[in-house]
Formats: sequence, C-alpha cells, structure tokens
Amino acid sequence: MDTNPTALLLDLAASAQDLSDREALQNLLARGHRAWCEGVADAQSGIRREVANLSDAQLAERCSAVGAPWEEGMTRGEAVSVLAFATWDAAPAAMAYTVLEERAALFGVCLLGEELL
Repeated sequence: MDTNPTALLLDLAASAQDLSDREALQNLLARGHRAWCEGVADAQSGIRREVANLSDAQLAERCSAVGAPWEEGMTRGEAVSVLAFATWDAAPAAMAYTVLEERAALFGVCLLGEELL
C-alpha cells in the first residue's frame, strides 16, 4: 500500500460521500477493506510490542480499560488480539471504514459480489 491505512481510510470515506456509482463504491470498499486489514495487523504488532513485558495481570488491566476483558480460559495471545482489535476499532481509521461501508450499503454495494450471493 502506498500510504498508511489511517490516511487512506479517511480519504476513501471522504471520497465515498459524493459517490453513487456502484462500481466506484465497490472499488473504494475493496481498497478500504485491504487498508482496514493492514490497520488491524499494524495495531496487533504494535500492541504485541507494547505488552511484551507486562505481566498477565497488567495485560488483563489493559484489556479491561478498553472494554475487552480477559476472559477465563483466554490465552495471552488471544488477549493481545482482543486488545489490538478493540484499540483499532476505536480508532478514527476504523470508524472511517464503517462510514465507507455504510455509504456503499446505501447503494447495495458490499464486499461480496452478487455472483457470490
């Protein structure tokens, strides 16, 4: 990707606001999905580095602070994933992707093509 996921998702969401062309919205949504996935991966690797030296109790506190409690039976890796997703999901870029999805949905556009439904 030639730009960071946050900047790209914000740009795509803004671009989508004036579009009603289904093909154009499909293209923006596909680009947005790739950027969203990259953003989640970036968040996960960043969180993994940040919590590497934390105890399980400290990690559980971090999870709880963002509304993603460490549930009984959850592994440390799962807790890191939950924390990363909750952190990413609250970020402006993830919110911009939701705006993009909603705009596309207004015109019947989704990631799955009609031929797959």
